[in-house]
Amino acid sequence: MYEGIHHVSLLVKDIEQAKHFYKEVLGFEESPDRPDFGFPGAWFQVGSTQIHLIEYKEGRTFRGTTTIDSRDGHFAIRVKDIEAFIRRMKEKQVEILNKPENKTEWHQVYISDPDGNVIEFNK
Repeated sequence: MYEGIHHVSLLVKDIEQAKHFYKEVLGFEESPDRPDFGFPGAWFQVGSTQIHLIEYKEGRTFRGTTTIDSRDGHFAIRVKDIEAFIRRMKEKQVEILNKPENKTEWHQVYISDPDGNVIEFNK
């Protein structure tokens, strides 16, 4: 019945700052297919899934912190090379929460975007 997750949408306060983070820091590819919805936003393609950024300063889902908490709401992205991902985050001076050994069978690395959205990367 289900084919998979099409997209995850995240609220951001500054679309230009967010686009810089997702493009330049994480290296995601921005999709040119986003229609003009009448509000600032951006779409990024990550494998077969998209991340939709929506600038909405009055949103109620902001965490109010960029502290990384692996138990807080997040989504996960599978990476081909977790060590390369960790090196990239260090080069870009992005704080990580590294959990190479945990109760799962995969290595987990958590980050926070500039608006406090937590993202897990794993291998």
